[in-house]
Amino acid sequence: MRAPGLLRIFNFLYFSLLAMFVAFLPVYLDDQGLNPAQIGFIIGTGGFVTLFTQPLWGMISDKTKTIRKVMLLLLLFSSAFGFLLYDSSSYLQLVVFAMLLYFFLMPIDPLTESLNFTISETSGVSYGSIRTFGASGYAFFSLITGYVMSYFGANSLALLFAGIGILGFVIIWLMPDAPVTGKPVTWSSLKQFLGHKETLLFLLLVFLCSVPTRMNDTFLGVYIRELGGSPELVGQAWFLAAGSEILVFAVSFWWQRKGKEMFYITFAAVFFFIRFLISAFLTDPHLLAYLQILQILTFPVFYSAAIQYLYRIVPAEWRATGQTVLALLFFGVSGILASYVGGVIYKSFGGQVLFLTMASLSFAGLLFGLVMFRVYGNKREEEELGK
Repeated sequence: MRAPGLLRIFNFLYFSLLAMFVAFLPVYLDDQGLNPAQIGFIIGTGGFVTLFTQPLWGMISDKTKTIRKVMLLLLLFSSAFGFLLYDSSSYLQLVVFAMLLYFFLMPIDPLTESLNFTISETSGVSYGSIRTFGASGYAFFSLITGYVMSYFGANSLALLFAGIGILGFVIIWLMPDAPVTGKPVTWSSLKQFLGHKETLLFLLLVFLCSVPTRMNDTFLGVYIRELGGSPELVGQAWFLAAGSEILVFAVSFWWQRKGKEMFYITFAAVFFFIRFLISAFLTDPHLLAYLQILQILTFPVFYSAAIQYLYRIVPAEWRATGQTVLALLFFGVSGILASYVGGVIYKSFGGQVLFLTMASLSFAGLLFGLVMFRVYGNKREEEELGK
């Protein structure tokens, strides 16, 4: 099987693991009797771990010029610690194994996205045709995980997680490594990239929009349970959210145009605001779950446009590291603030105030996106037309 085919299978498997970890870790912790502040502490601390481990593994990949070997190592340890996490019930064990899983599992995300983008370019296929399988895996296993928890117990996730992880290890073992750039890796090029005003403003925009998104990722399942929803309903909510991404990624070759990335990012920020504002006033857990269909206009549009924008401004030899910086903001730095602050707000004022806070942050991101679009959007579009 050619590299794009194997990579599609791996995307399905890896994002299945992310569904079990990102979407259901808060639900699992809630099932073990932890309160929102404790859940926020674990996930926020995991953000600190991600803050260091994603750049570490991204730079190791760039320096050694291999993504495949790094991913094999990360998958092996992720499978083991994922099994131990979902087989644990004591608070200390949950903290330790969750931190280890953050250390080994989360760095795979930017490396996978780097593979997706690089192999899609070299193979002449669209990024979306590969990333669609990731969205499919996240959607399918969000649904499956909810039913598995309800009918077989929360600890049954241990074997499921380890099994999917081992399958992913086998697929990466069969894959060729990604092509590497012929340019040497230099610290000066990275410094130039991070020191550029447009880059810093872009990363600030990503951070501002990702904080409310990560709050939603952390506490949506907990809030659905509080409103009377079941684990199956949580799974259905994430199935609708991730399933809606499939269409967006599948037709990305049609809607995604180079030079228009800032327009797409701003467009997504509008619907982030609408989605979280409506969520604040819903008291029926089923309606809250069904509202997640608005994911179709938010995360997949925002993230795919952000990746394309990043790859237009990052030096070629630092693409994996640049992708890591993007993922670091989305899953690391923003996750720290979202989990700690979100947990305190949830415990002190309740879910409605938390969602109103998320809507306010999204509105600020919308305004910032409009400014960025006005300043840099036309510039990038003109550059593309001039080619």
